[in-house]
Amino acid sequence: MTVWSVAFVAGWLLIGLPTDPLYAFVWLWTATIAWNSERPFRSHLGFVRDWLPIVILLALYNLSRGFADNGAIPYSFDLIVADRLLIGWATGGEVPTIWLQERLYDPDRIHWWDVAVSWVYFSHFVAALAAAVVLWMTNRARWGQFMRRWGFLCATGLVTYFLYPAAPPWWAAQYGLLEDVARISTRGWRAFGMHGAGNLLNAGQIASNPVAAMPSLHTAFALFVVVFFLANVRKRWWPLLLSYPLAMTFTLVYAGEHYIIDVLVGWLYVGMTFVVVGLGERWWRARKARRAVPEEPAPAVDAGPPAVRPAADRPAESSEPPAPPDPSVTPAGR
Repeated sequence: MTVWSVAFVAGWLLIGLPTDPLYAFVWLWTATIAWNSERPFRSHLGFVRDWLPIVILLALYNLSRGFADNGAIPYSFDLIVADRLLIGWATGGEVPTIWLQERLYDPDRIHWWDVAVSWVYFSHFVAALAAAVVLWMTNRARWGQFMRRWGFLCATGLVTYFLYPAAPPWWAAQYGLLEDVARISTRGWRAFGMHGAGNLLNAGQIASNPVAAMPSLHTAFALFVVVFFLANVRKRWWPLLLSYPLAMTFTLVYAGEHYIIDVLVGWLYVGMTFVVVGLGERWWRARKARRAVPEEPAPAVDAGPPAVRPAADRPAESSEPPAPPDPSVTPAGR
């Protein structure tokens, strides 16, 4: 694990943080190998068998988002109006992103919260994957539950991107629908001189589809991971866990990546995911249970006691004793 950690930091500084699914897959796989280094290499191929299809689906998901707009003008004004209706009472009628950047953003100085924002934003790309890898190594049944819900959440989000292509605040500012909005989700790493840390992330942001803002899967993933493990954690730790999706919400709104309405819809999708997939699993278990019960043989029909012939149909029985044999009759052969 020490060798893996040194290699990870070197790759982080030279190439960038693993925000691409295929690149993240390499680091996660090598992490499982380092953790279980005493096992033969053949046993590590099980990770490739189970995870490579998932990683390919995630890569296709990222690519397909680029076709969600199909050249159409994305929705943006609706989201601006929704945020002003939701939060305008606290921001003087301003969109929350503009209100926050006017008070916290300094283009000439990086504050500690800018650093925290960059790390929270990066966690979106690894938190769910890391949790899934731990489950894969410790509890395969729970891993299956996790992946079914995560896959459903990604699929419903992708369908929504096609049905309702929506642009984030920084896009609206570029086209004059909002005042100046800076996209500052990765600037915090520069405070430590880690200028290459966000190389892959910045490249992905340039290549990705800007009209995939509704719902916010960033906050949806953060809430999803917390809710999935919430029942296994003591209640006194719940506020700490729930602070993560709240921190992600602040990060996305402050950095110009999402509106508040995007966040709320993302949380709604998380609730829908647990309800729909949970019902589907219950139906599947009930179906398997019905198929597992062997069919019982049909019960034999009781024919009852033997039928008794009616008295009218039976020959009359004489009450006189039988006649004695005739002595004049000689037995045959004598």
